[in-house]
Amino acid sequence: MRFLFSDSVDTIDPEYDFLGDRHRLGRTVHRDDEYPHEFLEAAPYDGILVSRGIVGDVRHPGKYSEAQLMRFRREGARRFLRYPLDKFPGSMMMGDCGAFSYRNLPEPPYRADDTVEFYGDGGFTHGCSPDHLIFDFDDMGVLRTIADVSDDIRGRYEVTLQNATEFFTAAKRLGREFTPLGVIQGWSDLSMAQAARNLVSMGYDYLAIGGTVPLRIAQIRRVLSALRDAIPREVRLHLLGFGKIEELASLREFNVTSFDTTSPLLRAFKDARKNYWARNASGELSYYTAIRIPQATQNNKLKHKALEGSLNQEHARRLEDAALEGVRSYASGQGKLDPALDAVMDYWAALNWDEEPSQSRRADAVARQRRIYAQTLGDRPWERCDCRVCREGGVEAVIFRTSNRNKRRGIHNLHVFHTHLSEFRQDPP
Repeated sequence: MRFLFSDSVDTIDPEYDFLGDRHRLGRTVHRDDEYPHEFLEAAPYDGILVSRGIVGDVRHPGKYSEAQLMRFRREGARRFLRYPLDKFPGSMMMGDCGAFSYRNLPEPPYRADDTVEFYGDGGFTHGCSPDHLIFDFDDMGVLRTIADVSDDIRGRYEVTLQNATEFFTAAKRLGREFTPLGVIQGWSDLSMAQAARNLVSMGYDYLAIGGTVPLRIAQIRRVLSALRDAIPREVRLHLLGFGKIEELASLREFNVTSFDTTSPLLRAFKDARKNYWARNASGELSYYTAIRIPQATQNNKLKHKALEGSLNQEHARRLEDAALEGVRSYASGQGKLDPALDAVMDYWAALNWDEEPSQSRRADAVARQRRIYAQTLGDRPWERCDCRVCREGGVEAVIFRTSNRNKRRGIHNLHVFHTHLSEFRQDPP
């Protein structure tokens, strides 16, 4: 079971100044910043997935700048991402069309021929056929045939299969070193199973399952079970955008070959609680909440409160400085836990209360958040991690503050998850 990281231009400045919260002088983003596989001693994934929707083009801009787009097409994916095969042998470079980026269009903006051209120019080892997202999924007890679904769903289903037919033929010009994946879309486990049968009959031996991001794990399991009943066991399966990464056992049960996700990195700054990942004594994933100490003069919420007159910005800066000093003093062994928490919670209360609540309600909220932060600081998880993020940053790894710092924590999460996955693959089922 191989884990591919979905590229979304997630690089960091390796010389970022934590104390000054500033980048190095003269920094150029793509040239000087580093990808996770460059910053860490070993790549924290088994391959990279690149979406056309992220790269973009003239008609459909993505996250790449025009200069980056031109360089990507000129150099290829591996050189642009600095992920060479000789340094990362056996690694996968997979492409897909990024169906979510054009979900509101009546049909995909990409066709088989131009998609094959994109994969060829990029030097991809694997590539998915152009698909169109289907958002509906039948609950248990509902059974819709293709005659029962809306014209929109039927059109998305049929264009996905038609594109796969054309893509399989067109992909042959990329040679045997390239592996085409036929994408499955559907509104139910049975419709997806029928799509899988059709793709196998076209000649595909590697299928990518799309549209599962909003599904619950029970629904994903139904899909995987239906697929395994419908197609030969040797046909490989890839799960596109699989964020429920605590459910690795389900993937192994249904012999899933690979999956891609950004979940470990994104949860570092988008999850309400599971920001810093660790592994407990049993080898299972565990989680800590990062200590939120935003920049008083740059945080949008605090700036808005200052403009409306509900917060004195100079007072906020003093609270911010005290919170940072308290946490850093505690981490270095010079300060105690309680004073550090006092300072953090003073700033937290100023940030989170728009108007004065009742004393009891305020006290309950502060006490609840204080217990959460006390676990993070009291356990000192950064001291038990040997990744570069924690070795160099120490307690800075658990401070929620600025994008570059938060992405570092995401890179730490990638390291923890890939280590967990590597050991999981070695354990007997």
